[in-house]
Amino acid sequence: MTDTELRRAVSGRVLLPGEPEFEQAARPWNLAVTQRVAAVVEAADAADVAALVRYARQAGLTITAQPSGHGATGDADGVILLRTGRLDELTVHPDERWARVGAGVMWGRVQAEAGAHGLTGLAGSTPAVSVVGYLLGGGLSWFSRRYGWASGSVRAFEIVDTDGRQARVSAGSDAELFWALRGGGGDYAVVTAVEIDLYPAPSVYGGRIMWQGDRTREVFEAFRDLTDQAPPELSLWVNRLQIPQAPPMVALDATYLGDPDDGAALLDRLGKIDGVIADRRGVIAVADLGDITAEPVDPSPAASRVELLTGLDDQAIDTLLDEPMDPLLNVQLRHLGGALADPSEGAAGAVAEPYLLYMFGLGIPAVAAAVAARQAALTARLGAAVSGRKPYTFLAPGETAAQAVTEESLARLRELKRARDPQAVFRANFPV
Repeated sequence: MTDTELRRAVSGRVLLPGEPEFEQAARPWNLAVTQRVAAVVEAADAADVAALVRYARQAGLTITAQPSGHGATGDADGVILLRTGRLDELTVHPDERWARVGAGVMWGRVQAEAGAHGLTGLAGSTPAVSVVGYLLGGGLSWFSRRYGWASGSVRAFEIVDTDGRQARVSAGSDAELFWALRGGGGDYAVVTAVEIDLYPAPSVYGGRIMWQGDRTREVFEAFRDLTDQAPPELSLWVNRLQIPQAPPMVALDATYLGDPDDGAALLDRLGKIDGVIADRRGVIAVADLGDITAEPVDPSPAASRVELLTGLDDQAIDTLLDEPMDPLLNVQLRHLGGALADPSEGAAGAVAEPYLLYMFGLGIPAVAAAVAARQAALTARLGAAVSGRKPYTFLAPGETAAQAVTEESLARLRELKRARDPQAVFRANFPV
């Protein structure tokens, strides 16, 4: 590859190592991850993506596509990093309840435009994640207990295949590729846009309640009791928090997709727990769902690990509460179940486990090894409560796609990869 050849092949901006702005352009959202890519191409449009794919195929090169790099793993040495931020078209069709979303669009824009019509997409906890990247990994939404994986809301993908041809992929046009892209990662094509269903959201109730740390066990036990009977419209997450230069705290995050009075009644028990520091429950605009957890929207160094739990008995709660969490900042449980446990028409598959454990710390060199050790120790102490499976959308650097799907699905995905991309033109964050 020469800079002249690459720049001649595409109309978007091309940056090579050593050039001004290259380091910034190659940097993923997670600053703990280093990407030693051969070039960065900021595609001008879908036709430009197709031109880049044709060039890479002819030159024997590999492309990895990232709108923002939230899921970057560092497995990108020598590849061309395709940035799709300029593919930013968003068209909402409120009467038909669907939207066309370009590969560079973040969830915050979709929610703002859909919410103006009393609709919502199946967004997650942060507005700063790309819609396409999130959907390719399955996408765990605040509303997944009601509607399942967010990837199940996809009507069609617009893609560029390994020959550089543009196509619209749906269940009717290419069932196998459509199945794979709904939760099996982006190892088979570059997705330039998606068409997604939108759902009625005339009212959403929820928010975060925070207590002093000495109420942690009481809140965790209330969380378990509430999730035993929770309707699918109610999603609950509980957090054991240790923020630097602050005392230990515990927080419960909630959304209820329905009448606010019904949501408040379901959570009435929480108001009886003393030691409240803040209670931000109320009616929430779908555009403001990210305010519940207030996750960082700017790039930062992160080190997370996720496990699925088969249950939450007294022993599991004891382990999560009695074990030291330093240097972790958050030990979080998310309630799953509902529609997530139903058969899935995408590669993400059904989730039998009722809880997801999320362990988060800083990914800075001074503490990274200690963070990983604490995450491993907590996982080991939980023993048989850990199922071993991990949703694709939560895989972390060093983990593999084989951990995210069943053996049958993995074999199916690998066969599709061999058939559709035999030259390995594409490399997902977690290749199959």
